[in-house]
Amino acid sequence: MPSRMAGPRGVKAAWSGQLLENGPALWRDAWPEPAVDGHKYCRGACLVWSGPEFATGAARLAARAALRVGAGIVTLMGEAAALRIHAAHLSAIMLAEAGGLAAALAEPRLSACVIGPGAGRGEATRAAALAMLGSGRPVVLDADALTSLTPGLPLPGSAVLTPHVGEFEALFPDAPDAPAAARVAGQVVVLKGQRTVIAAPDGRAAINGNAPHWLATAGAGDVLAGMIGGLLAQGMPCFEAACAGVWLHGAAGVAAGPHLTAEDLEPALRQVLVSRVGF
Repeated sequence: MPSRMAGPRGVKAAWSGQLLENGPALWRDAWPEPAVDGHKYCRGACLVWSGPEFATGAARLAARAALRVGAGIVTLMGEAAALRIHAAHLSAIMLAEAGGLAAALAEPRLSACVIGPGAGRGEATRAAALAMLGSGRPVVLDADALTSLTPGLPLPGSAVLTPHVGEFEALFPDAPDAPAAARVAGQVVVLKGQRTVIAAPDGRAAINGNAPHWLATAGAGDVLAGMIGGLLAQGMPCFEAACAGVWLHGAAGVAAGPHLTAEDLEPALRQVLVSRVGF
């Protein structure tokens, strides 16, 4: 039966396709279980692009989430001044200077990238995003990466786009909904909102219903971007990784409880992953 989305304001609600309810049944078979005899590179390497010196927090939230969700190794890449800030806050996350992006993308063990959280809008972010897309690795495009791209164009490579409604309307001015945007971009689109919609260019689409309203807080989207990136790094396909990331994000929000801040989501995610309730 055709479904109607309870979409965000400014996005048309009608859609003629089948809208599935997001949940573990959609992605459980693709869930990456670590090998008993594996090592960190078996679990995937994720590269997260950092913002400038006084805008490092968002990328740090994403990097920690990517590591927590199971990526074997996560590297934050940025300018030296930003890395000094990161170094004061992180222990298990690797650090690398932005001038080494080409070499990092040529590293065969790299398996996914995340760019956008706190990255800054403009040509530098756009160039880095396009380089990542051209590397053949799956990329999560969030926040400033989305606003730095040309609206309405198909994107190369393999990606998950995670816009909120304002970013969605700017990037896809002619798309009435997430499934249409996914077809335009040729990529998976996660339209964030009270009922987040995940859509693939092949027509699959799901709506998420487990996220509490108190997840609407600064930095929560950065955590989501990192979670999806960490799942991509472990080999989950883009649609399944996006669906799993969105559902786990909602479950972590429930576990953290009301009055959470974004920093509460990573430890709450561990509770969800350890308990495996629902999946």
